[in-house]
Amino acid sequence: MTFGVFMHKDGSIYDDIPEVHYQFPKSYLSRAQQMVGDWIVYREPVKIRNSKGFFAVAKVERIIPDPDKADHFRALIEEGSYLPFEPTVAHVVNGEQVEQGVLNDSGKVSGRAQAAVRPLSQSDFARIIALGLPDEDFLPRSDDEVVEDKLLHEPQTPFEIERPIVLSLVSKPFRDRAFRRAVMHAYDGRCAVTGWKLVNGGGRLEAQAAHIRPVEHGGPDSVRNGLALSGTAHWMFDRGLIGFRDDLEIIVHRKVNDREGVEAIINPTGKLKAPEIESYRPHPKFLSWHREFHGFDA
Repeated sequence: MTFGVFMHKDGSIYDDIPEVHYQFPKSYLSRAQQMVGDWIVYREPVKIRNSKGFFAVAKVERIIPDPDKADHFRALIEEGSYLPFEPTVAHVVNGEQVEQGVLNDSGKVSGRAQAAVRPLSQSDFARIIALGLPDEDFLPRSDDEVVEDKLLHEPQTPFEIERPIVLSLVSKPFRDRAFRRAVMHAYDGRCAVTGWKLVNGGGRLEAQAAHIRPVEHGGPDSVRNGLALSGTAHWMFDRGLIGFRDDLEIIVHRKVNDREGVEAIINPTGKLKAPEIESYRPHPKFLSWHREFHGFDA
């Protein structure tokens, strides 16, 4: 088993849902098979305008022949393993490549950087995770600048980094903090239903990070499976009193006994206040699950 990199671009010819599966041609099969049972990081190509760089981590459960396309395969992502980075990790930090493994002997970026599926060293994996999932309980750190410099110039040995990293990636408290940070950033701390951006006396945003499809029902810790909701809106959404159509229209369930009261807190547009970045907006797959589970279409 080995860590790896999966290149992904929204709107590409490949049928990818990064939280669920990754499609690739047969030419990458032998490489991808090495990553089964281990963790990969997703990376947007450098050539994309405003590329996010490295944007998530996930664990490969198994690989199957693609059911829809000949000579292609799917890497299935282990349920509950996907986790978005916040901040996303640029290709270059402090003037140096974050993924040192793409450099050749002369220190230049090699052709390996173009490979859609490629192995990733343990030190590169540690560096990317520490930058994309900063946490006070993660790898030792004094401040961001020092950590970036240390991780770029002094890779730790495998036994020092692999165990704490993997333990953190499967830790619920760690994942909850990372999920909240990513969702709050995507929605700018604003409730998607009310449109309110309230801050309490301690400077903490009032909005909460809600899963559209709960983790206990197979939902991933993905921004596209997340919403920023005020406490009241979160309570109503989790109980199926409100939901969203695929076009993001807010709908009120027929079982609500105070429809006027609920409608009074919905923002004037009648639609979900979605993130400006399209790749952060709720995925129809998760919205549909929520409607079906709570009987909106019955």
